[in-house]
Amino acid sequence: MHATNGSTVPRRQLGRLLTQLRVDARVSIEAAAEELDCSRQKIWRIERGLTPARGPDVRLLCELYRATQDQASVLLGLAEVSRAEGWWHAYGRAIPAWFSLYVGLENVASSVRHYNAELVPGLLQTPDYATALFLHNRPELGEAERKKAVNFRIQRQGLLARRLPPAPELTVVLSEAVLRRPVPGRPVMADQLRHLLTAGQRHNISIRLLPLAAGPPLAAEAGTFVLLDFPAAPLGGPSEPPTVYVEGLTGALYLDQPSEIAAYERGWKGLETAALGERQSMEFIDAILGECYE
Repeated sequence: MHATNGSTVPRRQLGRLLTQLRVDARVSIEAAAEELDCSRQKIWRIERGLTPARGPDVRLLCELYRATQDQASVLLGLAEVSRAEGWWHAYGRAIPAWFSLYVGLENVASSVRHYNAELVPGLLQTPDYATALFLHNRPELGEAERKKAVNFRIQRQGLLARRLPPAPELTVVLSEAVLRRPVPGRPVMADQLRHLLTAGQRHNISIRLLPLAAGPPLAAEAGTFVLLDFPAAPLGGPSEPPTVYVEGLTGALYLDQPSEIAAYERGWKGLETAALGERQSMEFIDAILGECYE
């Protein structure tokens, strides 16, 4: 997990600032790599916030990019902070390296918007539902590893109830198919639907259902995705650009270019248009609970 150790947001901020300084100084990535006696890939990963930067490396880059004393001070401070580990690193290999970056972003987001056509999102799963998924999809995991993975998933949910910093707003759009696709064990699925009904009553959680009758939304072409927004920085402006997270079997995409964000925002707008309102969604979930699992 060496590529994702450290605090995500300071690391990404450092990467953006170093990129801007390099571009302003008209220094190529190749020249920066030569200065650090490292590969081009390492400079790219530092600039993308995918790996922490060592203090000595930042000093050398500041000299190469002709950074002012104040700029260098800020960059070195970010480099130091970015190497601090988040709580999730205690779970070690129970968390894929590519997912560790997401957890760091999720932990500081002000808004999390999640579309899922297949499963209940991890932030709303019950322990039994999560366990059933791991038993079904990851049968190779031993009991201890499975329990660790489930505990991590449940601990992530604590951010929805925290006081400081303020808990993020969670908005979830679920396909009706998610609720009608039984996880092994009817009691498990019944408890999961009851949990959704309870969670939907919380002030910072909105759960909306996309009926099968609504037809395939624009977002169907994108598949499951998460839109993350971040609080404003103390001096104004976002502390992080909006980010789209798209997960696959062996890795994930982190998209933050304006054109990419705009495309997923259009998809999200389509979902909001087609989905039932919050109250109707709760009534629909209750009806499916009674029809299928009780």
